[in-house]
Amino acid sequence: MKRFSQKTALLQWLDRYMGVFLCGVFTAARNLAELFSKSAEPAGYHSVLFVKLTEQGSTVLAYDALSRAVARVGREHVYMLVFEENRFIVDLLAIIPEENVLTVKTTSWWSMVISFISQLGAIRRRKIDACVDLEFFSRSSAAIAWLTGAGCRVGFYSSSSAGPNRGDLFTHRVCFDVKQHTSSAFVRLVRTLESEPVNGSEIHNPASEILAQPRFMPTVEERQAMEAVVRRLGATADSPLILLNANAGDLLPMRKWAGGNYVALARRLIEEVPGCLVLFTGSPDETAETSALVERVASAQCRSLAGHTTLRELVTLYTLADVLVTNDSGPAHFAALTEIEVVVLFGPETPVLFAANTPRNHVIWAAVPCSPCVNAYNNRQTVCKNNLCMQSISVEQVYGSVERLCQKYRIAVG
Repeated sequence: MKRFSQKTALLQWLDRYMGVFLCGVFTAARNLAELFSKSAEPAGYHSVLFVKLTEQGSTVLAYDALSRAVARVGREHVYMLVFEENRFIVDLLAIIPEENVLTVKTTSWWSMVISFISQLGAIRRRKIDACVDLEFFSRSSAAIAWLTGAGCRVGFYSSSSAGPNRGDLFTHRVCFDVKQHTSSAFVRLVRTLESEPVNGSEIHNPASEILAQPRFMPTVEERQAMEAVVRRLGATADSPLILLNANAGDLLPMRKWAGGNYVALARRLIEEVPGCLVLFTGSPDETAETSALVERVASAQCRSLAGHTTLRELVTLYTLADVLVTNDSGPAHFAALTEIEVVVLFGPETPVLFAANTPRNHVIWAAVPCSPCVNAYNNRQTVCKNNLCMQSISVEQVYGSVERLCQKYRIAVG
């Protein structure tokens, strides 16, 4: 986990300092070029590149925007630029051809630079007409949008001094709305791209209708293989299967509900839900931490799968389970691709903007006065060292939500 935290810190540092410099230099270059060229930048487009380097959960929320672009120009003309480790969710959505997903390596500083240069060359050779920057206020992604050579470029900006300055690199700008759900905000970007640019100023467009939600369907073989895994862990055909994700990733660790709370919740579930199997999930880097929580539960009905599944196998597991309890993180959005009921614990961020857009998503948010303390304007950074917003969520609250879902599906409780 330390290695990934260091990588995240490096990327944030680069965006804050190098990004500001690049946006300034490229804005000056754009302005200088316009002095010698009076040709208008094109309004229409026939191919489009989406830039969404980080955060797999937000990529799920971009499904409607991607769908709108596909409907306009055709699937084969839609591309996406992502960090290599985030490619999984783009492939899982199955809306963009695999060969159109362009990845940037982040294993080292030099590999990232070389990979960026290589992919930018590939993008320019394709002569892509439009670029949609799905990052909120990343300076680096704004610079990348300009470097693609796309004639139409759209991204978020702040009409006040609240948000980070990204220079003047977009042909179409959309004012970030702190009250609009992220999926609708992403659709606004695509809708705005379809309008005539007006001297680079903001263009107002209503959010479009919400399109059909994406669905993940594992193959028969994948489902059978995962069924065999849960049987080996002690599940029977009648066993209620409850998943717990006690992790929140390294981008915003303040989103974590205390591990001791997950231990107490697991014990309560085992005591109150007859025959249930409780499985803790997590990435390979979370294996040791997750295994320690399972050991504290000390029950044969509680096991750890952290580090033992690929991401695709994890989402296949969601198709078999009844309920997932998770911190606000990627798994909450992955689970939205399946029929599982999800209890999501929010704290530093607001569910108004970032909760999965599905009736199977059940949010618990204490909404303490200082929450949310991270947002698009502060690059999702917080000075908070004591997440009272997460500490205010009790084990009893979370158990109550799970209990109601069990009763909904006529799973015996008590």
